[in-house]
This record gives sequence, structure tokens and C-alpha cells, in this order.
Amino acid sequence: MAPTSDGDLDFTFRAGKDGTVTILRRGKVVTILRSDAARNFLAEVVGAPLVEQQQLMARMTGNYKRGNERLAASHPRNRGLGDR
Repeated sequence: MAPTSDGDLDFTFRAGKDGTVTILRRGKVVTILRSDAARNFLAEVVGAPLVEQQQLMARMTGNYKRGNERLAASHPRNRGLGDR
């Protein structure tokens, strides 16, 4: 599923009573933050616009597009043997 035009990447999070933060994507657990990482995440995400929240959660989970995917696909080492 592609991101919607409003910047929603389908990430959500839940803060637990034990101080952990669970980050979910499309309802499935992607990562659990604990301790300092959880506190720092909450400090950044609370009050931030939806687009910034989504980007932060993507970065925290490692599910973050860097913009070079199209360029990398055309690199010689990533092409099939028939293309060389």
C-alpha cells in the first residue's frame, strides 16, 4: 500500500504503563522502544504534525526510504546478467 497524499505511512504507536513504546504499522508490531529511546521518542512525537510523526516512526523502525532506490536499481551490480 502506497503512502497517502497526506503523509500517512500507516504507522501508529502505543505508550505502555511500563515505559515502553510499541510502534505498529498497519496494526502489526514493528518495534518496541524501551528506556531512553522510548522517552526520547515520546518527547519528539507528542505535539508534532502527523507527517513528522510518521517520518519519525519510519526512522525508528528502519523502514525509511532514502530516495536513492530508483538510482540504485540502475546500477550495474544490481542489474541481471543479461543486462551487462
